[in-house]
This record gives sequence, structure tokens and C-alpha cells, in this order.
Amino acid sequence: MAEHLKCLVLACGNPLRGDDGVGILLARFVEEWAAERRSDVKVIARMQWTPELAEDIAAAESVIFIDCAIDVAAGSIHVREVESGADAPPATHHLQPYELLAMTRDLFNRTPKRAMLFTVGAASVEMGEGLSAEVEAALPEARFKLEKALESCVD
Repeated sequence: MAEHLKCLVLACGNPLRGDDGVGILLARFVEEWAAERRSDVKVIARMQWTPELAEDIAAAESVIFIDCAIDVAAGSIHVREVESGADAPPATHHLQPYELLAMTRDLFNRTPKRAMLFTVGAASVEMGEGLSAEVEAALPEARFKLEKALESCVD
């Protein structure tokens, strides 16, 4: 198993699909934030969450999942606690945070003390680079809220 870690940030997104790239952009912010503070934070940014991330999750005290959301208002920011799905059937291509937590529990007999899902509402995830005006305008608030979430994990 991976070494013990205070906080793991798992960002998901595709910068070639408009607002879907916000997760990757926020992952860069977290890397800079952690480097400035020399915090015990590991960032993994991918186009999708896959089963092999369970080992990293098992080594973390806290995990923050970052993604865009297409089922909420564009530019809205949501932070909520996530729990493992008791009997969630594993997906074969893309896993949800609760599925990854359940897999971590089943494989490593542990889950982080705290797991949060941090999402930014997307206006468009169509092919194309760059963020929508709504998501671009939400970035300062997203960074502020993400920083508060990070502080709660590393303190």
C-alpha cells in the first residue's frame, strides 16, 4: 500500500471538453497551494477515476474529489461529504467517488476519515478548449472554497 498521507486530491476532467476541464485547472491550483505551504497533499489529475486509485485513497486520512457537474446551475459550487456505497456495483469504465470509497474499503479494509466531493456546475462539456463565462467567473469563489476544504484536511 502507498505511504500514509494527510490529504489526497483526486481531480477529474478533460480540458478538451469545455467546462469539464475545470477539475484539471483546480488540480493545478491545489498543487501550487500545497507547494507554497509545504503541506502533506498529493494531487492526482485524470480524465476519469479508475480502480487503481483505491490504493492511494486507502493511504489518505482525507480525500477531496474535484469534478464538474452537469446537473446543477453553471458556475455553482458544491462541496459535500461522500460516503462509500454499501453495495454499489462497480462500474467498468468510470467510477463515482462513493464507488471508489467502497472499493477501497473492500480491498484495503479502510477508508479515509473524511471524503468530500467538490463540484463546479458546467455550462457546456462539448468538444472545445476553454471554460464558459459562467465557470470562468466562478473560479475565484471555487479557489476560495477549495482552499477552505484543504485547510480543514491538513490542519
